[in-house]
Amino acid sequence: MSNYEQKEGQGSLFKNEKKTAENQPDYNGSIMQGGTLFDLAGWVKESKTGKKFLSLKISNRQLPTNKIAPPTPTQSSEDLPF
Repeated sequence: MSNYEQKEGQGSLFKNEKKTAENQPDYNGSIMQGGTLFDLAGWVKESKTGKKFLSLKISNRQLPTNKIAPPTPTQSSEDLPF
């Protein structure tokens, strides 16, 4: 496990080794801006003149959602002695 911390105003992109569809990014990573970590995605594209370039998209980091249902009460209010 790495102890690397993203520095303000800097980011990193890595080749997307898990790409399974054409619309998925060729590269993904993150960037730190204003104390907030953002997701960064990049696609290798080609201009009309044939020059290759990298198209980028920055988005709010998506935190994993906990899909575990909240516990259900085991006693109903009618079972309470008061």
